[in-house]
Amino acid sequence: MQSALARDIAFLDRRLGEVEEIDGDSLGLEALRSVVDAMLGSGRIDPRLGELPLERIRTLLKHLAIRFHLRNKAEQVEIVRINRRREAASTPAAPRPESLLEAVAALAAAGVSSPALLDAVGRLEIEPTLTAHPTESRRRSVIAKQAAIGACLAELDRADLGEAERRGIASAVRRTLALLLATDEIRASRLQVEDEIERGIHHLAGTIWDALPRLVRDLGDAIEAVHGTRPALPAFLRYRTWIGGDRDGNPLVTAAATRLAFERMRAAAIAGHRRMLIRLHEESSVSDRRVPVLPELAAALAADARPIQRGYEHEFLRLWIRTMQARLDESDACSAAHLADLRLLQRALRHAGLAEVAERGGIADAIVLAEAFGFHLATLDVRQHSRVHEGAVDELLRLGGVCDLYATLDEPQRMALLTAELASARPLLARGAAVSAETRELLDTAEAVAEAAQRDPAAVGAWIVSMAHEASDLLEVLLLLREAGLWSIDRGRVRSAIDVVPLFETVDDLDRAEQIVEVLLANPAYAAHLAARGAFQEIMLGYSDSNKDGGYWASSWGLQVAQDRLARRARAAGVEIRFFHGRGGTVARGGGRANRAILASPQASWNGRIRFTEQGEVISFRYAMPALAQRHLEQIVNAMLRTAAAGPDDAGGPAVAADPPAALMDAVAARSRIAYRSLVDAPGFWERFLERSPVLHVGRLPIASRPVSREGVLDFEGLRAIPWVFSWTQMRANVPGWHGVGSGFEALFTEAPEALGRCREAYRAGGVAGAAGCFRAFIDNAQQEMARTRLEVARWYLGGDALGDALQQRIEAEFARTRAAVLAITGQRELLDNNPTIQRSIHERNPDTDLLNALQVELLRRWRGTPPERRGEIEGLILLSVNAIAAAMQSTG
Repeated sequence: MQSALARDIAFLDRRLGEVEEIDGDSLGLEALRSVVDAMLGSGRIDPRLGELPLERIRTLLKHLAIRFHLRNKAEQVEIVRINRRREAASTPAAPRPESLLEAVAALAAAGVSSPALLDAVGRLEIEPTLTAHPTESRRRSVIAKQAAIGACLAELDRADLGEAERRGIASAVRRTLALLLATDEIRASRLQVEDEIERGIHHLAGTIWDALPRLVRDLGDAIEAVHGTRPALPAFLRYRTWIGGDRDGNPLVTAAATRLAFERMRAAAIAGHRRMLIRLHEESSVSDRRVPVLPELAAALAADARPIQRGYEHEFLRLWIRTMQARLDESDACSAAHLADLRLLQRALRHAGLAEVAERGGIADAIVLAEAFGFHLATLDVRQHSRVHEGAVDELLRLGGVCDLYATLDEPQRMALLTAELASARPLLARGAAVSAETRELLDTAEAVAEAAQRDPAAVGAWIVSMAHEASDLLEVLLLLREAGLWSIDRGRVRSAIDVVPLFETVDDLDRAEQIVEVLLANPAYAAHLAARGAFQEIMLGYSDSNKDGGYWASSWGLQVAQDRLARRARAAGVEIRFFHGRGGTVARGGGRANRAILASPQASWNGRIRFTEQGEVISFRYAMPALAQRHLEQIVNAMLRTAAAGPDDAGGPAVAADPPAALMDAVAARSRIAYRSLVDAPGFWERFLERSPVLHVGRLPIASRPVSREGVLDFEGLRAIPWVFSWTQMRANVPGWHGVGSGFEALFTEAPEALGRCREAYRAGGVAGAAGCFRAFIDNAQQEMARTRLEVARWYLGGDALGDALQQRIEAEFARTRAAVLAITGQRELLDNNPTIQRSIHERNPDTDLLNALQVELLRRWRGTPPERRGEIEGLILLSVNAIAAAMQSTG
């Protein structure tokens, strides 16, 4: 019997063929697949590809890209379908995996009482953070059309669907596909910061806005089902954003852009609350001739000077809602006052005898929205590189007559100077003093943040320091914040309106992070800052750059060790810590299943607090449909509730899986890093990567405002992690997701054969329900990236001469070592035997993806052989091929 997914894919393929008027194999795909099959065996480019006209290549790329987009949408619909089916069969005794009910039931079974559970919920502080990182290669207009097709597929599941309705759905899909075929896949110009702000608001004020009230309601339902009572729950999940504030390497994110982000998000939040009041107004047709009026509300209405509208004389709830609507229109509207007004409305409903309406109706949703989004929608962070801060502070100290050569001082000298300077309340600059353009822009941004904080403190989040190498990198920021009035000191007492967050990005910085934080905690200026922030410190961990720097295993283990050490150090000092995980969409950039990643984090860090970035295609996928957004957030809360209830490893909570000893993991990390660096540092590697990979073209995709490199220099150190990973994904080698792992384990098992047994034991322990040791997560993430790897295809890009063949052989040898280690540890016969669904999807996608790669390699060859002034059409087709392969691989960077 044909599965629903197969049915949907076949349905969409037929509709695409009808729109394109393709009869049989008029595109010649089968003949081309035969050519590609021969290339896979030979490792060489078939000269027949050189005979394809550019217009035919364009048609093929467009057709295959749309087919993959349609398949991706069908798979999303299938995920929703499966989740709905599992939810229907869920009971407290047999809950759906990774659901809120499963978490509550599992904790109850482990002896966690209702009060202890509610205490854990009260400690939850979950803050997904949207960024404008350039990893979504599709245009919004294309995404919208794909969403419309997804809605049509969902309609096909209706049991009562008639034949006429079925024909109507087919027609709707054809019409949408016709528009899709007539739409440019690539934007005509690069996204501007304003476009990125609007994109973020689109998701925040759309599916995310709708998902949060249901999430809180579902947790209440789960607690009631297991414990018998329904508690009042806080909004335990709020959103943050970098969009409009991430200045690191992006000159287009200016102070003006930051002000625009604050303004647009405030307007969107108030518009959302206004819509909610319209809904409440429609619901609240309650008369004082039928139910009693809460005296507190009667007094508030009497105090309001607005005239009573005709027809509302007895509808006291609607009168109050009209008052609230008018307050939203006032320029000084306050989110705290709005929340208080909503709670008064809820109390009035209870007083009227409408308890269930008060607890489960629209007013409960409105309160969650007010708590979660306020009037700021998402709290905005600022991020800037430590080098920029250093340059500004050097200039300010010189102009202030404090020090002429700050940049030449060593770290102890810098710390002493900054500490002494921060003990003073005086600014270094007179207002309006002349400074360099770069320093003025930085100070203007701080002033924009100060203005926003004065209007709405919840709108302002953290100042994040990229590439934080020393403790002085954070004291420099405090000095800059003092100039803008965000940080001040009076008789030794500090007032600070913003958190200052170090971002540890390289493997070496992760290794030194504990030492840096220890210095900060002992510093009087920084200790006073922490006291002003409630003894709270956020620390951001960089997955992307640490991976690019040291390879997959060294990065993953370095992040694990850093979290454990930092959490213990902060707890010993009486400081509350929250880790901010700078994760991307791919495994190489910290991607993978969020639920598993949380459970695999060190237990020392389990305090209910977490932040993590969401970006590009990750946002588009997770928030493409309300049901997907709901499931994504549910899985996160499931894991966070489990970890918060267990608490740190000295809190006596439920037991968790054990991982191999640290010495074993250290050994694998050290050897794997050496193997990885031996590839990227190999003579000729970088030149070959630039020449043959699509990295130069990835940088030209108009999918974000920021440049492809931090300093404008395209060398290995300057290249950002996203185009690095993006290019390896396009070439189907996925090197950042596994390279070096095999060498690490091969050396370990040679020196200590008994270690294999420890690794197998740790892998099995990580599969126990409710436990996910980091070791299993590391192995499973790596094998997924390896299963998506096609080294036969990668050979087309890198090979063909002595240098390329040598590099390719190095990669293939390491792949063989890593595959052997993974299979030995997992006990599988093939990669991803433990996940047949993904294994099958990869297998089914390979033929058409291989064809796309063959076309891209041919286009790259032609581009290299064409004079620069005549490359325009070929360049456009290369970008189209990048888009198509991204759809096929379902990931970019």
